[in-house]
Amino acid sequence: MTRSYIPLNSLRAFEAAARHLSFTHAAIELNVTHSAISQHVKSLEQQLNCQLFVRVSRGLMLTTEGENLLPVLNDSFDRIAGMLDRFAHKQAQEKLKVGVVGTFATGMLFSQLEDFRRRYPHIDLHLSTHNNRVDPAAEGLDYTIRYGGGAWHGTEAVWLCAAPMAPLCTPDIAARLKVPADMLKYTLLRSYRRDEWAIWMQAQGEQPPAPTHRVMVFDSSVTMLEAAQAGVGIAIAPVTMFSHLINGERIVQPFATQIDLGSYWLTRLQSRAETPAMQDFAQWLVEKMPK
Repeated sequence: MTRSYIPLNSLRAFEAAARHLSFTHAAIELNVTHSAISQHVKSLEQQLNCQLFVRVSRGLMLTTEGENLLPVLNDSFDRIAGMLDRFAHKQAQEKLKVGVVGTFATGMLFSQLEDFRRRYPHIDLHLSTHNNRVDPAAEGLDYTIRYGGGAWHGTEAVWLCAAPMAPLCTPDIAARLKVPADMLKYTLLRSYRRDEWAIWMQAQGEQPPAPTHRVMVFDSSVTMLEAAQAGVGIAIAPVTMFSHLINGERIVQPFATQIDLGSYWLTRLQSRAETPAMQDFAQWLVEKMPK
């Protein structure tokens, strides 16, 4: 097969600029000038006969064509780099980049990592955490572990485990709670979803909290539970992800009722081809999930 001309320098410049959404940061990474990055991207846009970036008030934004091209380049450059590493180290080392929502990382994944490293020493696992808002293409992620309903645009999703939610608080606060309505005497801690407490209260046959009730909002259940342990208020969070706090009696689940608002999923962009390392990780992770 005869390949058409592949402008590697221009593709590398675009890939770096797209990851950073900045020509300046791309230039620093590639050790070239800002002008060189700009010229390479312009040349690539001319060859492809389309625009890859648009300028917005806060910097750069990818066009639809740019968003389609970026994950392909991420995958291709990662595979090239991986193969070069194999030659350099004379071993079949594979790199795997996984983004994981912080609650799942601390509640499930971190405790299992030693087993993964022992079983797959040839896989160089790179982990990053997020607060359930993540851009797999821009970050060059092979997999992303997310919380939700399992439907994300252009994404394949594998169900990992349920995440039933319930109130969690210190033992001292729990001792003062005789009925669910007693929780309304305290500050309620929640995530970015506004309806979590209302749904839980309704499941108990209680009225939802008033719109003026004292609430603290967190972008991470991990930090929310830190606040709950400090006695700031009562959190509502996935119980199984904080079993280590419950088992250590640092946190108590004062009422048995749980609500199901989502699950944890292992997701992959449909445009990202599965590598052997990705397949090994997915199989291992599913095996580790509670049955």
